[in-house]
Amino acid sequence: MHRLLVALLAALDAAVAAIVGLAAVLVPLLLMWVFTFGGVADWQGLWPATVRIWQLGNLVPLALTLHDDFLVETGLPEGAGSFVLSLAPLAFAVLVAVFAARSGRRALGSGRWLTGVAAGTATTALAALIANVTADNPVAAVDPWLAVLLPTLVYAVPMLLGAVTGAWSEGDEGLVDRLHDLADRLPSGWRELPALVARGGGITLAGVIGFAALAIAVAVPLRGGEVIALYEASQVDLLGAILLTLAQLAYLPTMIGWAVAWMAGPGFALGAGTGVTPVATQLGMLPGVPMLGLLPENGSPLLLLSVLAPVVAGALAGWGVRTAFRAEARAEGADHEPVAPRAFLAAGIAVIAGAGAALIAALTSGSIGPDRLAHVGPEPGAVALAVGLEVLLGAATLLLAPRSYTSRLDRLASGWADEDADHARTH
Repeated sequence: MHRLLVALLAALDAAVAAIVGLAAVLVPLLLMWVFTFGGVADWQGLWPATVRIWQLGNLVPLALTLHDDFLVETGLPEGAGSFVLSLAPLAFAVLVAVFAARSGRRALGSGRWLTGVAAGTATTALAALIANVTADNPVAAVDPWLAVLLPTLVYAVPMLLGAVTGAWSEGDEGLVDRLHDLADRLPSGWRELPALVARGGGITLAGVIGFAALAIAVAVPLRGGEVIALYEASQVDLLGAILLTLAQLAYLPTMIGWAVAWMAGPGFALGAGTGVTPVATQLGMLPGVPMLGLLPENGSPLLLLSVLAPVVAGALAGWGVRTAFRAEARAEGADHEPVAPRAFLAAGIAVIAGAGAALIAALTSGSIGPDRLAHVGPEPGAVALAVGLEVLLGAATLLLAPRSYTSRLDRLASGWADEDADHARTH
């Protein structure tokens, strides 16, 4: 495909991603204005608010300055008038990342993925610049450089990863293929390791995030009464309840990140001097946000069993990678599985899992208010260490186990698959 056409298509993808993100904020705000105030919308207020929320969703910190009259009406202390809001509603960034990764794969299919990534990055930077320049807001201020840089990175990094991972598996007749050739020159038993480590790390992170999402799903019926009580205490009307729910859904990925830290053991903070861990929960005064009703009131030593979730995720990754490693060895005519490469695989999977957990913790940490509320979320270093060690235990158990043990697991899984196939044929 011609280079110019690839650039135009990638630019169109990036522009659509920016427009959809802004529209996802603008439409609810517009409906709120129409149903609350009626008449013509005040675009001088709606557009800046839309852009600031979109920027926060793309990891841009907001410096808020509240008017003195507002502080008096709400009963807030004078010192609460200025603070930084940096805890991002990650649903925006997650959706952008998924869209960008798919765009990167499409650019790869065109044979000009570097051109596509460059065009998508430049378009996102331009969209972020235009949005920021047109959204002067006396209440919420941003650093102009961060307002352009961070939304651009949120789009560019997943797009680049989508293109590179696709190029590694499918080939690109370029830089990635040359790197692949270098890996193929490694000794037998080692050349498959880069791809297997990446696969195992991906399986582990997907498993840990899945267990965290399951923990939140279980908490909904168990703690639903507290959530409903907080909704009632907010005293909002139907429209307000809908908007409040949408805002909380935007923070759902953030809650999942907190659940990852909680399962791993270190937990997370909701203000200076607080902590929510499986063993204990220590909270002070919190904002009356209904979704915070899902937090456990007390810890318990039994809840420490939650640390088994990363161990299980690591074991599943170790099993899958061990099976693939064995298949590669057989394809090359080897009748044994060297220990050193398997140990390297276990360590590599743990490192990727720990790094991913640190990134999740960093993205789900920030500030939501002044004073003690300036420290919210998990500590990246502690979460990375805990997840890395727990995943290492699970992955090493399956990767370094005797061959006969993993072979029995393979036969068991194969038996389940055969039974499912027979059941499907009979029905």
